[in-house]
Amino acid sequence: MHDVAVVGCGPTGLMLAAELRLAGADVVVLERRSTQDLVGSRGGGFHARTIELLDQRGIADRFLAEGTTVPAVTFGGTRLPLGGLPTRHPYTLALPQGRIERLLLARAEELAAPVRRDAEVEDVAQQDEGARVLLGSGEAVRARYVVGADGGRSTVRRAAGIHLVGPDATRSTLIADVRVDGDLERTGRVDERGTHGLFRMDDGTVRVVLTEAAPSTAEPTLEDLRRGLADVFGTDFGVRDPSWLSRFTDATRQAASYRVGRVLLAGDAAHVHSPTGGQGIGLGVQDAVNLGWKLGQVVRGVAGEELLDSYHAERHPAGARALGYTMAQSLFQRSDPRQEALRDLLDAVLAVDGAGTPVAGLVTGLDVTYDLGEGHPLRGRRMPDLDLSAPDGGAGARRVFELLHRAWPVLLELGGPALDAGPWSGRVRHVRATSDGPWVLPVLGAVEAPTAVLVRPDGHVAWVGQDSADGLAEALTAWAGRPADHARPGARGA
Repeated sequence: MHDVAVVGCGPTGLMLAAELRLAGADVVVLERRSTQDLVGSRGGGFHARTIELLDQRGIADRFLAEGTTVPAVTFGGTRLPLGGLPTRHPYTLALPQGRIERLLLARAEELAAPVRRDAEVEDVAQQDEGARVLLGSGEAVRARYVVGADGGRSTVRRAAGIHLVGPDATRSTLIADVRVDGDLERTGRVDERGTHGLFRMDDGTVRVVLTEAAPSTAEPTLEDLRRGLADVFGTDFGVRDPSWLSRFTDATRQAASYRVGRVLLAGDAAHVHSPTGGQGIGLGVQDAVNLGWKLGQVVRGVAGEELLDSYHAERHPAGARALGYTMAQSLFQRSDPRQEALRDLLDAVLAVDGAGTPVAGLVTGLDVTYDLGEGHPLRGRRMPDLDLSAPDGGAGARRVFELLHRAWPVLLELGGPALDAGPWSGRVRHVRATSDGPWVLPVLGAVEAPTAVLVRPDGHVAWVGQDSADGLAEALTAWAGRPADHARPGARGA
């Protein structure tokens, strides 16, 4: 019996498998595709917070080396520069999904996470001590927990009886890579239906994006594409030889629960939405990083199952905010006098200095805050990647994110009374260093510098110390597992 079976070998499943291996879990990835190849060129990329998560694991440079950075996002008709955000990565990374998956596959392989291919999952049945995953071959794979990272039509989600909740589609869009007759200049149009365009690709094929007259979820055909093009442009451009033909809608739905017993959901299996705004891959990676270390602690017996409840409690609201953004952004992808009036008004508001900062924080994911209780503004927010001086007596990391490469909790002392991790010392990286800051949070701005912080493996601050160890034991119990003995951490000599 495996500790965890991850169903789906896309970005979410691969990132989760790597995180589980870092946490010491025995994991297997089940993938129906025979190779990692994707059908169609597809879009891809992600925003600043996802790049930070990769940076926390020491692998961001691999992705940055293969993609293109864009120092702004667009909301409505307004371009929002990202250079003022307090991050080392104030940009969006444009990178095709195929390359993202290849890089994440290499990461999973480095950490010895096995991928079983041609493994079509047909059903998942929960049992007292685990779950039974039935494959199309008739084989059953057993695991203590199963995570569905198998996309919007998730078999795992359906088997678990988890419903998707949210508004139905108002329109559908055809997207295809095809050949066309004759020369083709860049052709684009926005009308009352939505956005349409034909764009020559580097390999000589043409990418077609076409909003349809009426929403449909049926399997698309080349004839559908031809009729739609003729309706919008007066010609079908002689489209032929599709290497990829797909249809997506603006339906926006979210799983009612990210966990039922021993089954959990992540990525598109937990939330489906329009690709507008480029949230999809990043949301899945963020789900994976939030879940991986928690599930790892549970299967190792360090923490109880109640830790898994925090996955839904934290990621469901974060996902809901991102889905709200995709719905708002999609309003501006059609030509309608009322929507144009709203866009013009919004553009005027966002043109005011600082007015676009909350939107930029939302789009990039840098403002994600988990409800970990009241207290210092850092609590529940991502830890700033501060420059550090003399960590670990001068032999350690030069900045905070380097302390998170192994995905351990970090107790970081930056002054004040010396602290002791007590019975958690074997599970927590304890670092003493100095930093000149500044302590600046997205949207909120500058905050008071603490003397110590406990940073979770996902980079979010779990505890803040101000010349005191008050609350540290409780935070370590919550996020680093049960104490190894009855000793209690706190100020040395206390």
